[in-house]
Amino acid sequence: MGSYSPVDRNAGSGKESAPLIKLKASKKFFPFLVWWPLLTRRTVRSDFLAGLTGAVVVLPQGVAFAAIAGMPPQYGLYAAMIPAIIGALFGSSNHLVSGPTTAASIVLFSALSELAVPGSAEYISYALILTLMVGVLELAMGLARLGVLTNFISHSVIVGFTAGAAILIATNQLKHFFGMDIPEGLQLHETLLYFWDHKRGVHPFAVATAGATLLSGILVKRFFRRLPYMVVAMLVGGVVAIALNWYLGYMGQGPLISVLGTVPGTLPPLSTPDISLAAIKQLAPVALAVSLFALTEAVSISRSIAARSGQYIDGNQEFIGQGLSNIVGSFFSAYVATGSFNRSGVNYEVGAKTPLAAMFAGGLLIVIVIVVAPLLAYLPNAAMAAILFLVAWGIIDFKRIWTIVRASRSEALVLWVTFFATILLQLEFAILLGVFLSMIVFLRQTSQPRVMVRMPDPGPPRHFTTDPGLWECPQIKLVRIDGSIYFGAVSYVAERLRIIAKRNPEQKHLVIFARSINFVDVAGAELLAREARQRSQMGGGLYFHQVKDTAHAILAKGGYLDDIGEENLFQTKGMAIHHAFEKLDRNICANCTKRVFEECAGLPRVEDLELPLGKGAKKKIARKKSTPKKRRPAKKKAEAK
Repeated sequence: MGSYSPVDRNAGSGKESAPLIKLKASKKFFPFLVWWPLLTRRTVRSDFLAGLTGAVVVLPQGVAFAAIAGMPPQYGLYAAMIPAIIGALFGSSNHLVSGPTTAASIVLFSALSELAVPGSAEYISYALILTLMVGVLELAMGLARLGVLTNFISHSVIVGFTAGAAILIATNQLKHFFGMDIPEGLQLHETLLYFWDHKRGVHPFAVATAGATLLSGILVKRFFRRLPYMVVAMLVGGVVAIALNWYLGYMGQGPLISVLGTVPGTLPPLSTPDISLAAIKQLAPVALAVSLFALTEAVSISRSIAARSGQYIDGNQEFIGQGLSNIVGSFFSAYVATGSFNRSGVNYEVGAKTPLAAMFAGGLLIVIVIVVAPLLAYLPNAAMAAILFLVAWGIIDFKRIWTIVRASRSEALVLWVTFFATILLQLEFAILLGVFLSMIVFLRQTSQPRVMVRMPDPGPPRHFTTDPGLWECPQIKLVRIDGSIYFGAVSYVAERLRIIAKRNPEQKHLVIFARSINFVDVAGAELLAREARQRSQMGGGLYFHQVKDTAHAILAKGGYLDDIGEENLFQTKGMAIHHAFEKLDRNICANCTKRVFEECAGLPRVEDLELPLGKGAKKKIARKKSTPKKRRPAKKKAEAK
């Protein structure tokens, strides 16, 4: 299933059609114009079936996510209707489906539960204001082409956050799973302590209902993968609860199992977020954290599916689509929506061809809710808690956690800090802390580019390696720098070059293999110019192999080539070494026993030179003639020229 692109029927005629020119001009603002003319009966049928499947899948998920967010159950369904349609129209992915997600729901609850009672009118008002603010931020970043910002949220942050969020989800549902009355707003440790102290208040029939729901969901997911396990688990839980409630009522044995209650089976009601300066100040940090995380989630999902479908994803266009979906959704009673991995994955697997599938999913959900909503009133809270236990377990990526822990200490640190910050601190702070740590790790890695001394390998053709056992030219130092030389890395590179010069003062000529230097800023250019001046004052020189165009532009525009010299920039290693070789002290070359370069073969030895020799030089010649030639060390790893 690949992506669709417009076809120019005048291709090859030397001119473009007027409709195609207009399409290119409006593609940024109306991306649906790209795929809408390409719809056929086959694609519409495939999209309709995929949309119907997505609408059925999101029915239990929407109710579950609303419970996580502290919103009435119908608001989770509202968040899966209009945002899915708008996100499909203005996004760039053929398969991304927008709607409520676990991460967005739990961040919403964590941030707003301190401002208002979950489920209250004030709480809902805050949720709609936050949704509008998130949408505006996402749209602004998309229009400003800031899609690159999501690259600074490492995968370790997402894995750590979702694992921590899973713990919080399960903890917040303990009261419903065990039928206990646990106060709202407690921290993780407070909830666990309260549960332990009041464990005698466990409702056994609520546990039986939750257990039946949990077990049926696990079995269906394990052995009947084609069936929607959440729907089956809800049906089982509902039937068990009805039977047990009948038994409890008939026998008069204690309180009944609580149920979800009435769910309005209506279209999403219009709403107007009550924006105020005080609300903006309160919600601004949360809105920024939610925006960054939601955008990262949406773009990551889009790109992961595009890797299989072969479609190109425009990150900035996804920003615009997500922003508009939340802005419009906030006026249709939807709380924060973003890309849903489960729904998007299902959408791709069942054969969706175009974004029309996501639009069908949103539209068909409205019809399904009107029909099914009355039945949701009988859904027991214990069954919903069991469903959320399944959701929590499913979002913990144990395999990825183990991989990160084994692969990188720095990434493991980011993961665990984000995880513990999620379960112990405010969630928006945990996200921002994870982003901050990711940037520190990134800057630390880029601020210490590898500066490696290279040695010529004796075997033909000319090779260079980092084997310290091989000989070096007494007058030329070969160095390779892997990484950009920018303001954050200047001190480290300067120190490495200083150490090299101090240890080998006789090697006055320095050849830098610059093929791996991707970027040089002003501070880096000044460092290279200063190194060239110092080498020149020592009687040597600085030479470069294969300077990239971006680095060359900075050196040229800033006038730094006046010190370095355009004539000292070469495209091949051989040319750079040959140029440096021509400037060597021939007396030192004549006494040299290393002869590591090909150019050395044509040099006369000191005894062949017609130069006045002192006693020391004569003794040295005699000693060289009487001493057996030292065997060159065996070569190790080599790098082709």
